[in-house]
Formats: sequence, structure tokens, C-alpha cells
Amino acid sequence: MQDVIVIGGSFAGHSAAIQLARARQDVVLIDAGAPRNRFADAAHGFLGQDGNAPHAIMREATRQLLKYPTAQVLSAEVQHAVRVDDHFVLTLSSGLERQAKRLVLATGVTDILPDIPGMAERWGETVLHCPYCHGYEVRDHSLGIIANHPMSAHQAALIPDWGPAIYFTQGIYDPEPEQAALLAKRGVAIERTPVIALLGETPGLRAVELSDGRTIDVAAVFTAPRTHQTSAIAEDLGCALEEGPTGLFVKVDVWGLTSVSGVYAAGDATSPMHNATVASASGVLAGIGAHQSLVRS
Repeated sequence: MQDVIVIGGSFAGHSAAIQLARARQDVVLIDAGAPRNRFADAAHGFLGQDGNAPHAIMREATRQLLKYPTAQVLSAEVQHAVRVDDHFVLTLSSGLERQAKRLVLATGVTDILPDIPGMAERWGETVLHCPYCHGYEVRDHSLGIIANHPMSAHQAALIPDWGPAIYFTQGIYDPEPEQAALLAKRGVAIERTPVIALLGETPGLRAVELSDGRTIDVAAVFTAPRTHQTSAIAEDLGCALEEGPTGLFVKVDVWGLTSVSGVYAAGDATSPMHNATVASASGVLAGIGAHQSLVRS
């Protein structure tokens, strides 16, 4: 039986696992190999790794993790988890079982993009979610913001620091008066006719097409996709979820402890703030939290 199993091997999962390995705990990191950031060519704003490909960062993280003799990495999907007395039993896609005293869930979320032709094939290239992660790379070009939830106007107010911006309300998410005043102050144009398609040779973007037949030139668009939990493990274990601006998130305390004793969570699954640095930091806290709970047991 392992001391801790970490489920999910991106920024949060590796950060949790290395803290546990350095605390000389028997830790297994189980990863299905489909990280949320697999559509991005580079990670930005991550200390010491700016511009490096996410898969390259994770490859190096795995190499460093496996230098610790109590750490293992397993390529598999966890299909089911259950508490049995004072530990947890995981069933893997191979049919094998693994047991641990503590769990760290770093299972992430899956993005649900607006149903607009041309978005999916440009995701991570010219259809973007985070200006802090990707805004600099599309700077000084005309940029669109396609509304997808009530917080979209907030995102639109940020974009002028990277380039001339136009906010597409999709005829649904009209800014409140205070938001409209801020957008006007920031020089953001507002277009209420819905975008129905993205135009240009992929993965590039030339323009958006509106429902009235007009086209507006933009080089990239930002949108905050709806999200859902990639894995059902947190729900299977009975972890409390809470509603965020884009979907449900696992409720955790400052150390990543969920509502279920012995189960910790970190990364995008636990927060609407999606950023590599934030995910990594939450993984550090969850790993430390899991270790200290073992000390107290």
C-alpha cells in the first residue's frame, strides 16, 4: 500500500508528488496522458519555463521526480475509487488495483467551447482562453472576445493592453452599465450581432463572420470556455463541489483538503483561476497537506 497516490500528472500533480517524494513518502503518480494544455505549443509566465512546451516541462518534471527512490509514475487511467476502512482502493483501466492511505486529485477539467464552426481546430493557437498565458504572442493585432458566460465582459476589459479589442456579446451577455462604462473607457468596441463562424486558414485566423453576413477582421479571439470535471473520481468519493463562473469545481481548503477526510485536490479541478503557476502552487500545498495528515494519523 502506498502512502499517497496522486491522480493526474500535469503541473499540479507533479508538484504534489515531488513534495511527497522529498518527504520520503511512498508516492505513485498515475497519469492518463491527456493533459488539458496538450493543445498549446508553449507555456508562458511560468517561472524559469517561459516559452517551453508543456510536454517538455512535464517530461523534465517526471525525470526529476523519479530521482527520488520512493516515487513511481504509472501511465494509466483511474476508473473508480472507493474508501475501504482507513484507506482507498483504486481500480485502473487495466483492471489492476492500487491502494493508498491518502489521495491527491489533480484530475483537471475539460473545456467546452462555444458551438461555433472553426473554434475547435484553432483552440490553443488563435482561439485562446487566458490573456496572461497567450496575450503577448498576439499583441498589437485586432483581438476579439467571444462571450460565453456573464464574466466575459471582465475578460474583455483586460484585452486592450495587448491589442485593439472588440467584445462580441453573442446577443446574450450584454455588459451591465458599470461594465459598459469600463469597456468604453478602455476603448473596447461592442458588437451585439452573434459570431457564427471563424474564417481563415487554420490554425490562423483572418476574421469572424456575423449572423447578418458581415465579417470583422481579427487575428485571434479570446473566450472563457465552459468546463466540466475531467474525472468523476471526486464525485465518486463524495467530495463536495461548488459552482464557479464556468462550471463545477472541487471544494478545498487552503491545504487542498476536500470535504472527504484523506482526499486532497489541486489544480484546475479546484479553481476557476486557470494558470500553470497557480496549479503548481496548489499542488505543492496539497502534497504538503497530505504528508502532514499522515504525520498526525
